[in-house]
Amino acid sequence: MLTGGASAAEVILAHGNPPAPNPRGLGADMFGELLASCTKGAITVNVAHSATMGDDVELLTSTAAGVIQLTPNSQGATGQIIPEINVIGLPFLFDDAPTAWRVLDGEVGKMLDEKAQAAGLKILGFWDNGIRHVSHLNKAIKSPEDLKGVKIRTPPDDMTLAIFRAFGANPAPLAWSELPSALQSGVFEAQENPLSNTYSAKIHEITPQITFTAHKYEAAPFFANLAWYSGLSDTDRACVDEAALGATWYQRGASLRTSTSLIEPMKAEGVTFTDIADRQPFVDATKAVYDDYASRMPDLVAKLRQVTGK
Repeated sequence: MLTGGASAAEVILAHGNPPAPNPRGLGADMFGELLASCTKGAITVNVAHSATMGDDVELLTSTAAGVIQLTPNSQGATGQIIPEINVIGLPFLFDDAPTAWRVLDGEVGKMLDEKAQAAGLKILGFWDNGIRHVSHLNKAIKSPEDLKGVKIRTPPDDMTLAIFRAFGANPAPLAWSELPSALQSGVFEAQENPLSNTYSAKIHEITPQITFTAHKYEAAPFFANLAWYSGLSDTDRACVDEAALGATWYQRGASLRTSTSLIEPMKAEGVTFTDIADRQPFVDATKAVYDDYASRMPDLVAKLRQVTGK
């Protein structure tokens, strides 16, 4: 059974990122191919990219309401509806993306899926949105002091806002689509994102100083409308699960490759990259963020600390 006004043979998958070769665009296309193949064309996927059906929060709301069936979304936007999702982005929690995948594919992911289902959503997989780094108009970030007072754009994500406030920066949320003009006009002087997002939106052309801050990891949870998903036949639901698993690993691989393969092309286009010699001052500056979330979501934070050793 299909809901939300889609035809019997078509479902809508909408996301806010550019199409392929952006990793989220690649994953969306792959999911559509795999689902059509598994169902022998009985279910096809109409992919709407680049926020043509709304920004991330709007897409989540539309998915929960059954207006659309599927959205691979942003962790920050999801946190406004499912606050527990924010804990994935605890500062310096994951040393690399594969470690995060292992954790999210286990008990932590199941705990978060329970919270999602209470909001009318089903998590089909945790896609990758990468390790995040700061890009600035004109300076490298070598210590927390370099972020004092810096006007930095963040997603609408309480965790990211808390991290940069702890650094002494002046963070504020802004829709992704509005970021280039805000940087060009001087409303913001910096932003933070994985390299794939920074590059695909040409933000590196505006903020050519990129520091490998690696201040947090972000997933891109892939959601289905729970009522639609639950109403599928056992065979079709198995196909959705199978297609989601294949697309999740495909998207993760694309994201991981992009995170390293973009460095040289970005250098050739004028980007200056900076490594941080001593990360401990950044870690120390964000201790209060852990304390805050541990007091509000003790079970999840305790589980994350147990499985990561942080």
